[in-house]
Amino acid sequence: MATAYRSGWHFIDLVTAIPHSGDSLMVTVFGEPVVVTRDEDEDVRAYRCLRKPRGAPQPVRCAIRYGMIFVNLDQRDHRLAEPEAPDVRTISATPRSA
Repeated sequence: MATAYRSGWHFIDLVTAIPHSGDSLMVTVFGEPVVVTRDEDEDVRAYRCLRKPRGAPQPVRCAIRYGMIFVNLDQRDHRLAEPEAPDVRTISATPRSA
């Protein structure tokens, strides 16, 4: 059942938990450690901590809504797909009444 909810947005904490640049917060979401940090530009970012010895932190989608931090662990690409160019053909026809 945890797999079904893994792809949704999950509340982590209030933004006031990391008020200054350089502050961080470590949480566990569905058994995976996630670090939420505030960078020098005052942006809040989230990273999945890999368990490999030399693995680099993997970015996680993070959103701030109404002063609350949300993360989404789903790795699928949710960008809008570009619509394919419609197959436009010019049809010349003469009406039957002509």
